[in-house]
Amino acid sequence: MSFFNKIIYIVLLTSAVLLPQKKVYVGLIDGEIDLGLAPYVRRVISEAEKNNADAIIFKINTFGGRVDAATQIKDAILSTNILTIAFINNRAISAGSLIALSCKKIVMVPGSSIGATTVVDQTGKKQSEKYQSYMRSEMRSTAERNGRRTDIAEGMVDERVVVEGLVDSTQLITLTSKEALNYGIADTLVDNIHDLLAVYDLKDAEMVTLHQNWAEAVVRFLNNPIISSILIMIGFFGLLAEIKSPGWGMPGTAGLIALVLFFGSSYILELASILEILMFIGGIVLILLEIFVIPGFGFAGIAGIILVFVSLFLALIGGGPFLDFEAISIAIIQISAALLGALLLVFILAKYLPKTSVFKKFVLSVEEKTEHGFTSSNYKDDLLGKEGIAITTLRPAGTAEFDGKRVDVVTESEYIEQGKKIKVIEVEGMKVIVRELKS
Repeated sequence: MSFFNKIIYIVLLTSAVLLPQKKVYVGLIDGEIDLGLAPYVRRVISEAEKNNADAIIFKINTFGGRVDAATQIKDAILSTNILTIAFINNRAISAGSLIALSCKKIVMVPGSSIGATTVVDQTGKKQSEKYQSYMRSEMRSTAERNGRRTDIAEGMVDERVVVEGLVDSTQLITLTSKEALNYGIADTLVDNIHDLLAVYDLKDAEMVTLHQNWAEAVVRFLNNPIISSILIMIGFFGLLAEIKSPGWGMPGTAGLIALVLFFGSSYILELASILEILMFIGGIVLILLEIFVIPGFGFAGIAGIILVFVSLFLALIGGGPFLDFEAISIAIIQISAALLGALLLVFILAKYLPKTSVFKKFVLSVEEKTEHGFTSSNYKDDLLGKEGIAITTLRPAGTAEFDGKRVDVVTESEYIEQGKKIKVIEVEGMKVIVRELKS
């Protein structure tokens, strides 16, 4: 080897060592597209930008899902300056096609497909023209942004759009991989992701595949309609239990945690805004004031309950262009079912919990009778028929005053405000049962 060749060799070797290795991030978009997928996609893009990645590949295999989730993902992909590549290894149907169109490049595996993006409800029925018009504009503007045919993008939503040589006015457009390539929707066809890397001069790049982390999985789980309904039911149960009992206890704490989880996940998924959260907090504060500070159950308590209900309702329906009667109906059904479940749970616990062996371990189950040598307080038997004043609000338990003596009492289950006149109607051992004297 000549001296000159040695110099070239050393220069090339040094360049190879000094030049940073290319890096490619891979995100997975498979299964149903829901709002829980959007935070994951945003994290993939954020990580790629932070580490100066050369490209982001989104492996897409989906029959679609929520359009509002797809638009969030689309906006996130369009916002980055990194090369984004949609790798369709099976199918990108419905909302999946909008996500694919938002990528700068579309690469498909032979035999894969893309299209059929008309907006349907949960039963598969086609939605009204208002929603189809919105989706057409989303598909058209996204295709135009990346230099693809807008007529084909619109034809994926609306069967009335005719593309000569492809479909007539009765069919939605769904393209095979070869058709997508011929009509300029796909940029190239490859057999696998390694061939894709070679096409875009990324063959030796380091591939970093990001999977959904535990926090994203938890948020996605909490957003499930069944789980969110259960959280609301627990929240209602806790509030009802605290309203019916003195002080603040475990049911109220559990209910508050459940509602915080609901609103937290809704906020992350952009279903609930800061307004709904502030309404919820305001409602809870008013309810707590009613329980601990303000005697009786009046304006504060009612206003607090209304604020909580409205905030839950708004967090369930979310925002965006797809707010319709169906979404409102589903939210009403969820809240009604949760409230009914909470009331049923309160009834069951009140009726059957005292009879369980677990509950009996926490209370004195042996009756202390006088014939066994037990005696009650020297004045409680004399309270029967006495009249006094409730010196705390009875919810139904509290404290009353009879002839200058403070006595723990309980009502027959009704609510008695502080300062009301009461009468002892029954004495059962240490339990003094009272009733309000109506003027």
